[in-house]
Amino acid sequence: MNINLTLIAQALAFAGLIWLIATFVWPPLLKAIEERQQKIAEGLAAADNSQRALAQAQDKANEELKAARTKANEIIDQAHQRANQIVEAARVEAQTESIRQKALSDAEIEASANRAREELRRQVSALAVTGAEKLLKREIDANAHKALLDELAAEI
Repeated sequence: MNINLTLIAQALAFAGLIWLIATFVWPPLLKAIEERQQKIAEGLAAADNSQRALAQAQDKANEELKAARTKANEIIDQAHQRANQIVEAARVEAQTESIRQKALSDAEIEASANRAREELRRQVSALAVTGAEKLLKREIDANAHKALLDELAAEI
């Protein structure tokens, strides 16, 4: 065996192997690598997009939360104002009712006082008649002297 022939045969076999690899193995391998690179790039872009979307969603949620808190504070303030209005209205109504009750009681007291005065006048008239009767030692007819008794009651 000649070393040159062996070397040439090995070189031809190596060249054939390179040609087979370059023709049948290398293009699908490059295609798979490129697809993998593209998928990785798409995944990274999707991750960036999702992070941006998450940040936007968090910002929007924070804004909505701020708006909800503001609205809640407004509602609470309105409730406090309404409660104060109700308390004020109840206070005014109570004062009005108190004044009305006082006027009624004053009128009732005045009527009672007038009745008591009239009763007192009658009693004084009766006492005056009894006193006059005792002084005169005779009985005075109340019907005959009604005008005299009315005049006496009016003076008292």
